[in-house]
Amino acid sequence: MTCPLCASQTTTHFHRDRWRDYYRCQVCALIFADPGTYLSAEEEHKRYDFHQNDLNDLRYRDFLMRLADPLLQLLSPQKQGLDFGSGPGPLLKLLFEEQGHEMDLYDVFYAPDDSVFQKGYDFISASEVAEHLHHPLKDLDRLWACLLSGGFLGIMTGLFHDQIDFGTWHYIRDDTHVVFYSMKTMRWLAAYWGAEIVYQNQDVVIFRKSSEPGEMS
Repeated sequence: MTCPLCASQTTTHFHRDRWRDYYRCQVCALIFADPGTYLSAEEEHKRYDFHQNDLNDLRYRDFLMRLADPLLQLLSPQKQGLDFGSGPGPLLKLLFEEQGHEMDLYDVFYAPDDSVFQKGYDFISASEVAEHLHHPLKDLDRLWACLLSGGFLGIMTGLFHDQIDFGTWHYIRDDTHVVFYSMKTMRWLAAYWGAEIVYQNQDVVIFRKSSEPGEMS
């Protein structure tokens, strides 16, 4: 198996459950499901249509603030952002607009506007989307290319660590989740991009793009 993030072939079988086999990359530590078990785009879309992202749900708002709050603390006034994987209920856009920022949306099913990738952004949010990416390096690189110098990319996704029992981890129960990151994976991405990790907790990592090409900020 070739790692879908760093393209290494130094991968080992990691886990098997009733539905899928999982592999782990020895270079970037990404864990990924057997690509032969990935759902079709049509099947994925049907799953997402069942998601209840109620903009009036205070618990949902609090959940998204785990990404929005640390990003907002890093931003100077009136910045331009992109919410990647916005889904059918783009609450993050409203949260940032409440604080005076502007935000575009992109979602392959609900806001498929490829013109956003021709723009430059001061910040990009990717909440609970990175684990769905069939081609994570391609998609994350595409976002990184849109980020302006000094800008921030915030990713919220469940991060695996050795204290988690992978076989009983709730995150693998969703069959649209196909790639699973750890902090080692995030550090690999930072090194690959020449970026700085400026914030991290159990499920949020924020990268800062270097001010100059090849310069660590």
